[in-house]
Amino acid sequence: MELALQDSETHIGFKPLYAQVKDQLIRRLVDGVWQPGMNIPSEQELARQLNVSQGTVRKALDAMTAENLLVRRQGRGTFVAEPEDSRILFQFFKLTTDNKTQDSAFPESRLLCWSQEPSTADEAQALSIDKGAPVWRIERVRQVDGKSVITETISIAAKTLPGFDALKEIPNNVYQLYSSNWGITIAKADEKLKAVLSNERDCATLGCETGVPMLLIRRIARDLEGNPVELRCSRCLTDDMHYAVNLP
Repeated sequence: MELALQDSETHIGFKPLYAQVKDQLIRRLVDGVWQPGMNIPSEQELARQLNVSQGTVRKALDAMTAENLLVRRQGRGTFVAEPEDSRILFQFFKLTTDNKTQDSAFPESRLLCWSQEPSTADEAQALSIDKGAPVWRIERVRQVDGKSVITETISIAAKTLPGFDALKEIPNNVYQLYSSNWGITIAKADEKLKAVLSNERDCATLGCETGVPMLLIRRIARDLEGNPVELRCSRCLTDDMHYAVNLP
């Protein structure tokens, strides 16, 4: 049974009440009480369950919707977001062609290889594991509008995805894979961008010249509780692409 929350917008030294409500609702996602695609209870019912005002619940749901954890559907209610939802996918894919909007087709992937390897110092630090602890490393090329423009290395701690070696294939949308097979929802990511020059490996996989400008995107993807799930390093050709982000 959940503890009822006192209905006051703020408490000195504590989170605003709506943020406390949001934390309790996110816990339902973490614990699997609310599954992807599920229609959650109404604002009125949630307010009754938590003993707070409907306005406080609405503010919490608005915050979760803004973070793409929930999706509101006109006339149908509020649903737990699914990783395959295009809005969720584009939350984590910021590259778009110069002559198109960010609503263009989601990129396809061509798998190069995947294997279990000892973690490097960089992987260990990013994933909060010991150096040398096993990681699954996925190498692939991504295509936008049929053109190979990104080489990508994904590293995941082996302990995070038990049974990963039993997979027969790795789908294009790995975030959906994490969700459906291991109940892990990617909720946020930390990214760093850096200008680099293409190397011989980029030339071989993308068909570009050596030494052309590229964008290196280093991302640590995190679950609902902020734990690191994967390290992803993407090397992107930018002659026909740009990185687009909407700031509040």
